[in-house]
Amino acid sequence: MTDTADSGSPRAGFVALLGAPNAGKSTLLNGLVGGKVSIVSPKAQTTRTRVLGIAMRDVPGGGRAQIAFVDTPGIHDRHQRRLERAMVRAAWQGAADADLVALLIDAARGFGDEVRAITMRLREIGKPAVLVLNKIDLIRRDKLLALATAANAAHPFERTFMVSAKTGNGVGDLADWLAGAVPAGPWLFPEDQLTDMPMRLLAAEIVREQVFLQLHDELPYEAAVETETWEERSDGSARVDCAVFVMRESQRPIALGKGGARIKMIGSRARKQLSEIAGRPVHLFLTVKVKERWAEDRMRYGEWGLDYEV
Repeated sequence: MTDTADSGSPRAGFVALLGAPNAGKSTLLNGLVGGKVSIVSPKAQTTRTRVLGIAMRDVPGGGRAQIAFVDTPGIHDRHQRRLERAMVRAAWQGAADADLVALLIDAARGFGDEVRAITMRLREIGKPAVLVLNKIDLIRRDKLLALATAANAAHPFERTFMVSAKTGNGVGDLADWLAGAVPAGPWLFPEDQLTDMPMRLLAAEIVREQVFLQLHDELPYEAAVETETWEERSDGSARVDCAVFVMRESQRPIALGKGGARIKMIGSRARKQLSEIAGRPVHLFLTVKVKERWAEDRMRYGEWGLDYEV
């Protein structure tokens, strides 16, 4: 990529984080931004909506850049349900709208058919892209080099980076390069802003992360979370009421746990994170409700920024 901007000129642009499910996009986003803006769990397809994380970075050689990272849902070819189809469409739309694309590959899983299909679609979009091999702490260096060679043979990447989003190894080098690669121009957001996600939606996402982590395989993808009320209190704290929706009555006791112990644990851990993010006390109250067809709720798709008509 070439850029004729003067050294020291401000830069700003959008970088889409693209990849197969569980490539580590959300973990990388949080590391690049330096704060929690996207939820993380060991389960694939945790990210349902577009998540924007904003990072300020000094440009090597002078100047400062604002990079708006777009964390997209994982891309796969198994999208049979409406929600899965909408998530995949949102991921490709995020890539098409960005100035640059960063394709993440789980190095431990290698360059399989799923990733190969993504690189083929990248050619059609025509956006400049960098290759990011993630989880390098889990694979030998000779296999990493072979993986990089195979990926670059499939697509003309601008650069290749090897990182561990979990440990932070190599993430700084990636951020430095992107700071110099985004277009010259004024910043798009306030300098101290980390995300454009409303606190109501972020609260629901933080709770959903804990639902994923606490319920493991018992409710893999059968739950959704919605913030029903957000009340500002006179003492500077906030009261937040969230509903955890499950699809069947038989799932309700699973989410609640014996004597309500499980939902209390979910609430306690989510409340701690929300208070840290908000920088003030948050009083979080959770209820578990049955809504059989929440995944077909048109209004919910709008809240998530997803296209219902897929």
